[in-house]
Amino acid sequence: MTEMVTGVDLVQWQIRIARGERLTLDPESLLTPKAHAIECRIYAEDPDNGFLPSPGRIQGLRVPQGPGVRDDSGAYEGGEVPIFYDPMISKLIAWGETRDHAIARMKRALAEYEVRGIRTTIPFFQWILDDADFKAARFDTTFIDRKMGAPGSGPLQVIEPAHEDLAVIAAAVHMFTRTTAAAAVSSEPVSIWKQAGRAEALR
Repeated sequence: MTEMVTGVDLVQWQIRIARGERLTLDPESLLTPKAHAIECRIYAEDPDNGFLPSPGRIQGLRVPQGPGVRDDSGAYEGGEVPIFYDPMISKLIAWGETRDHAIARMKRALAEYEVRGIRTTIPFFQWILDDADFKAARFDTTFIDRKMGAPGSGPLQVIEPAHEDLAVIAAAVHMFTRTTAAAAVSSEPVSIWKQAGRAEALR
């Protein structure tokens, strides 16, 4: 976010300074932010279950792009989110000339972001960005606890009945094909050469 609001590539300057170059940046301009930026850290966590980790395989991934949007990530489709490490998927940053502009860009980016196979904090951020108090910058360190514990605050991620039916069908098809494949393998005749080799190995 610092790079987005100052226009300075900090990593590039770290490398240049390590090579012995002099820092030629104007301190006053660096301390004066240009426009606004918002960062959402996309985690493999379940906001509806106390933000517990949601490890598993990323079965599908669509990353947002476009002007003013930056996604720093090492995630990929088919990749595993383990239970042993930080379950962060990416740092999603949106820049805008005004705060409202940055919020609008972030909302668009989150709507485009798709991570299938695991639960993420994307619905949580979408909920926050739609909150009237957040839009008006009326928040403090108790904001999340107050909002999530407020009466009428339902689950952030609601599974549509049609999607739930599809998931059940997919699971049934997967189980059937796996069982059928296992039965086919077990029913295959074993050649006499394999039988002789196994007998020899047991001696």
